[in-house]
Amino acid sequence: MKIGFISLGCCKNLVDSEQIMGLLKASGHQIIPDAKQAEAIIINTCGFITSAKEEAINTILEMAEYKEHNCKKLIVTGCLPQRYKEELIKEIPEVDRFISIDEYSHIGEILSEVLQEKVKSVYGKEDRVLSSYPWMAYLKIADGCDNRCSYCAIPLIRGPYRSVEMMDLIKQAELLAKRGVKELILIAQDTTRYGTDNYGKRRLLDLLKELNKIKGFHWIRVLYMYPDEIDDELVMGMKDLEKVLPYFDIPVQHGNDKMLTLMNRRGSKESILRTISLIREHYEMPVLRTTMIVGFPHETEEDFNELLEFVKETKWDRLGAFTYSLEEGTKGYDMDEQIDEEVKEKRLEILMTLQEKIAQENSEKLIGQTLEVLVEKHDSLTHQYKGRSIFSAPDGVDGEVIFNSKESISCGSFVMVKITAAISHDLIGELVSV
Repeated sequence: MKIGFISLGCCKNLVDSEQIMGLLKASGHQIIPDAKQAEAIIINTCGFITSAKEEAINTILEMAEYKEHNCKKLIVTGCLPQRYKEELIKEIPEVDRFISIDEYSHIGEILSEVLQEKVKSVYGKEDRVLSSYPWMAYLKIADGCDNRCSYCAIPLIRGPYRSVEMMDLIKQAELLAKRGVKELILIAQDTTRYGTDNYGKRRLLDLLKELNKIKGFHWIRVLYMYPDEIDDELVMGMKDLEKVLPYFDIPVQHGNDKMLTLMNRRGSKESILRTISLIREHYEMPVLRTTMIVGFPHETEEDFNELLEFVKETKWDRLGAFTYSLEEGTKGYDMDEQIDEEVKEKRLEILMTLQEKIAQENSEKLIGQTLEVLVEKHDSLTHQYKGRSIFSAPDGVDGEVIFNSKESISCGSFVMVKITAAISHDLIGELVSV
């Protein structure tokens, strides 16, 4: 059967999508990019915040139109049905089956029943269909979350924190390396907590040491590191592993202690500053990325201004932000002193304008430096190449390195590029060596 697959949301959701596509491919089905030709369409949804839910609903309704033509079955999986399954069944009858995350353990049986075609039954035991570039892949080391931040619905959707057994992860990583993956990106809702549930202690560093031994990987990158779990042992241990990049993705959410407490975040502004200082003390050129929330209940102008001062002080290399989204079932949902949407949007604009200036200043400091770049795109007419340095994760928000070369370079190769100019997160350079 020809099956169209759409994956929405984060890279953790993408891994789930790749697992499902792996089941389908191993069962003899064909994954196709053109929805017009698909005999069945599967949409893996995100249900994290309002904008993600709106995107999911709009995508479902758009794909439902294809049932008037070639598409016989429309299936929706992931976070949205996990959270709103009964409501969705009533509101969108065009969907033939909503599959919640809790049902993934027997998703093969469900798909076999809905599609009336055989699908292998063991989720996660077939080779994933890598849906991005063949030289990079995500490794999901845990699912769920125990942090219970006041704004976040992830524990309600994904359940408690569950680390994947280390030997299973090593086997997955070895297979990815054999398939030609050169950059491995570790992900979880909280990567730094890895091992606390099944081994009784944090074992992220132990995992990194084992992954660092695998032949084929050139870069290993870690995302979503909770700030108060980053200690001297982890920082120094990562430095000793030549494949592990000094890329620290640390979502801190705010720079005011009152707001951090209301958000139910562990640690304080001072502890975050200590962590940043620790990293910068031990690395010559670390990359620091974070996420902020503006407009959480009770955030005053003074609180927001303190956040701005915090950002000025820390000078994050990469900073993303979003306005607080009211999510039922979370502590923040029932809080008083909710912030007006117009105020939230204005604060977001002010914060991102500030960060744009900081990003430009940080990028300009790289002018004259020679960076290793993973080449990912090529324009044959202009001879222009685009790729990523250690400063950019592959999620499309960190910017690119752009350079020209008359000699042919294969995408997926590593080259050395001297930086000659900077435009915010994007760097312009000239090829030094292949």
